[in-house]
Amino acid sequence: MDATNKRILIVDDEQPIRTLLEYNLKQSNYNTILAADGEEAIFKVTEEKPDLILLDVMLPKMDGMEVCKTLRKKGIETPIIMLTAKGDELDKVLGLEIGADDYMTKPFSPREVIARIKAVLRRIQTGAETAEEENVLSSGALSVHPQQYVAYLHDKELDFTPKEFELLVYFLQNKNNVLSRDQLLSAVWNYDFVGDTRIVDVHVSHLREKIEEDTKKPVFIKTVRGIGYKFEESKGK
Repeated sequence: MDATNKRILIVDDEQPIRTLLEYNLKQSNYNTILAADGEEAIFKVTEEKPDLILLDVMLPKMDGMEVCKTLRKKGIETPIIMLTAKGDELDKVLGLEIGADDYMTKPFSPREVIARIKAVLRRIQTGAETAEEENVLSSGALSVHPQQYVAYLHDKELDFTPKEFELLVYFLQNKNNVLSRDQLLSAVWNYDFVGDTRIVDVHVSHLREKIEEDTKKPVFIKTVRGIGYKFEESKGK
C-alpha cells in the first residue's frame, strides 16, 4: 500500500530505538511522530492523530499498557502495535486484552516492524472498502452493520475494538463453517504469526463476553476441539 502521508507515532524511552525506527520508517515513506514517555504519547495521539502507534511497554510516567488502556477508554481506536523487551506470554496476552492490535518482542528487525505496520494498515483499508459493499449481517438477536461499523444485540449497541469487530464480521460471513485458528489469523490479521494462535483465542474470549449470555455455554461461537471455532446460526430472538 502507499505509505505516503501515513503518520506513525513511535513511543519509546530509548533514543537509539526511536532514531532507528524513525530512520527506517522515513526510508519507507512514512511520516513519523516521536514520544519518549507515556504521558507524552497520550498528548501526541490527541494532538497529532497518527494513523498507527508503535508503543513500547516499559515507559516512564505511564507504561505502555496503561497508555493503551487509557486511549481505548477515551474511544480512540488508532491501531496499536505493542513493543516489549519481555518474552513473557502474559504481557503479550494482556496487551491484546486491553485493545492492542499486535505485538512484537525486542529485539526485532526494522524490516519486520515495517511489515507489521503495512499489514495492519492494509487490513484497515481493505476492511473499510469491503464494508461499503456489505449488507447487514445477522444471527438471531445479533445484527452487525459493517458499513456503519456498529453492532446490536437485542437492539442494544455493542462496543468492540476494531479487531474484535473485524473478527465478528468474518465469523458472520462464514456462519456454520468450522474455521481453524490459522484461517482466522490469515483472514482477520492478514499476517503470519508463525503459529502463535493465542491472539485468536483472546479475541474470541472478548467476543463471547460481549455477545453470549453465558460464556461457558456459548450459543454463537462454538469451540471445535483441536481445530478452531464455528459461529452457529442462532434461531433465538
